[in-house]
Amino acid sequence: MPQLPAPDYPADVRARLDADAREVIARYPDSRSALLPLLHLVQSEEGHVTRTGVRFCAETLDLTTAEVTAVSTFYSMYRRKPSGDYQVGVCTNTLCAVMGGDAIFDELKQHLGVGNNETTEDGKVTLEHIECNAACDFAPVVMVNWEFFDDQTPESAKRLVDDLRAGRPVRPTRGAPLCTYKETARILAGFPDQRPGAVEATGGAGPASLTGLRLAKGEAPQHRVVHPRGEARQDGSPHDPSPSEHLSSHDAPQQTSASDPAHPAGPEAEEGE
Repeated sequence: MPQLPAPDYPADVRARLDADAREVIARYPDSRSALLPLLHLVQSEEGHVTRTGVRFCAETLDLTTAEVTAVSTFYSMYRRKPSGDYQVGVCTNTLCAVMGGDAIFDELKQHLGVGNNETTEDGKVTLEHIECNAACDFAPVVMVNWEFFDDQTPESAKRLVDDLRAGRPVRPTRGAPLCTYKETARILAGFPDQRPGAVEATGGAGPASLTGLRLAKGEAPQHRVVHPRGEARQDGSPHDPSPSEHLSSHDAPQQTSASDPAHPAGPEAEEGE
């Protein structure tokens, strides 16, 4: 059956969003180019893109609701139904899957009692499997509201979601501190990130990713990209990687593939050794 027109936002919310939208539109020579950040803006209001949000974008940019809906349903970062405060995405693309991503995703589904793209009853966590996050040297990777949690195992991933649901402090492996999904959406809309230290934080590539760049620059290759866990330093003390010497997937704690546990999932040595 045809749906009635979507309701408008309450007057105070509409006035606030109108002011924010004017600031966003002013960045573009053509107003319709502001559609993507405006969709993030309305998502920051309700946690997903509602019919009211679609109506707001259409009226603000002089588009049809069909045009706005076509864009909002094309991109996976726009949620189509209510979601949790924390979007927990498990990479299940080839390398992460082989390194244990499939096992992590299966364990989290059972642990949380939800399926793909479903939210826990307390509204805290939405679980989904996601495609490559360009962090293959840290596989398997889990992302929470697009912040990296590297070198995960089923056990560490379960502790992570338990901490999120309990409200305990959680720190990404690298990059900015965590915030809620609505706050993330507002940042993606182009508004200043108010989190202390967030702008200065970095989520740079790890040593394994940068090896090819060093070779292209003519730099001498390192004998090892990373130190394996448990390897002692020259002075005999255990190796404890610093934040600048992040362990890569070659040293991931998940040592075997879930589909073939009899065979190691990572290479024994770097090329040339």
